Amino acid sequence: MALKVGDVAPQLALYDQDRKLRTLQEFTSKGKVVLAFFPGAFTSVCTKEMCTFRDSLSNFSGLGQVVGISIDTPFALKAFAEANKLNFPLLSDYEKKAIRDYGVEYDNFVNLPGYKVARRSVFVIDKEQKIRYIWLAPEQGIEPNYREVENALR
Repeated sequence: MALKVGDVAPQLALYDQDRKLRTLQEFTSKGKVVLAFFPGAFTSVCTKEMCTFRDSLSNFSGLGQVVGISIDTPFALKAFAEANKLNFPLLSDYEKKAIRDYGVEYDNFVNLPGYKVARRSVFVIDKEQKIRYIWLAPEQGIEPNYREVENALR
């Protein structure tokens, strides 16, 4: 069953790029959070998307925190974060549990049979862990509307 605005967000506990276990509760305890699922580190659109979120953080200041999630390993995410000077957590869903729980599994990425990644998607979750905004990419190469994400945080 697909998640919808108003639903309670599925819990997550994933390792970040520094191999520290992070939870949804940790992020929402500080306010709203933007969960930005992306297919893979070092791919062109994902790099552009994460860098745009990095550059938009000043617009989000005081509104919420950005957290990136992909199936990449913590080691790859650390290199990706360092290479792009990303100043927000990147979580590794290497077991692909979060992409299943959030309904954003994307099968056969780049026409590789059985290769599952995160569908590019954004969820804004409030302090009560309710979903306030959902965006699912109609195609993997499409980026979110960053203005809509910012408005969802307001």
